[in-house]
Amino acid sequence: MQREPFERGLRELGWKPGGNIIIDYRYAEGDSAKLAPLASELVRAKADVIVAAGSRAAVAIRAASQTTPIVMSASNDPVAEGLALSLARPGRNITGIAIHTFDMDGKRLELLKEAFPNIKRVALLANPTGEPKNYGKRIAELRDGARSLGIDLQLFEVHRNEDIAKAFAAIADGRFHGLVVRPEPRVMDLLRNEIAANAARLKLPAVYAFRFYVEAGGLMSYGESIPAFHHRSASYVNRILNGANASELPFERPTKLELIVNLKAAQALGVEMPKTVLFRADDILK
Repeated sequence: MQREPFERGLRELGWKPGGNIIIDYRYAEGDSAKLAPLASELVRAKADVIVAAGSRAAVAIRAASQTTPIVMSASNDPVAEGLALSLARPGRNITGIAIHTFDMDGKRLELLKEAFPNIKRVALLANPTGEPKNYGKRIAELRDGARSLGIDLQLFEVHRNEDIAKAFAAIADGRFHGLVVRPEPRVMDLLRNEIAANAARLKLPAVYAFRFYVEAGGLMSYGESIPAFHHRSASYVNRILNGANASELPFERPTKLELIVNLKAAQALGVEMPKTVLFRADDILK
């Protein structure tokens, strides 16, 4: 999901992985405790630029070096996370892609209401640690938006893997009509198959942020294309290797959002997706 589009982006810019550019990958495998030692390894190896696949990785790398250029292939809010002074002029050794993931929560709820106008009670599944700075504010805004749509939105928080089963047990008792899932890499995204399976078991139409939830059996997603922003991060690496200063390269916001619908999941739920949603879909999985 990350390597192919990133390396393709480099090749399009004249770089040949394994030839005129050497890429040394490190994976924390969902364990945040591994990030600091991995970051230190890359700094000691004197990498010319380090690409961080997310904010936690970027924080670990910046703690290891405040001079090595860092490209973030995805960050929800680099300013709130203390990684940049502003999107237009980062002012630190970090730049990259600032995504809209959490900004789109309200739009996903609207999409769920458009697809299923009769829904009244919706469960919200979220991990607070995925957005420590603005989480409370965004949840409050989402609740306000839900009320304007005539929806009673109830929050179910997930902190650890085992909380998923507990949350769905509580959701099962609540007679909900729909589900909104906020993404988060350490728990939510890793357990997307379990989340999608539980939503299907409870016959809950659900909306997610990323395509991989739909590929795991979820009903629909609306958000950025993950391969697209990893592909775009290659352009930052190219500019830095050609002499640009990371602190002076503005963060970019993805301009394209994608709507993905899974018709097989709809059939399993016993629901029919409205044509207004299907006509707007960028891809329909059958």
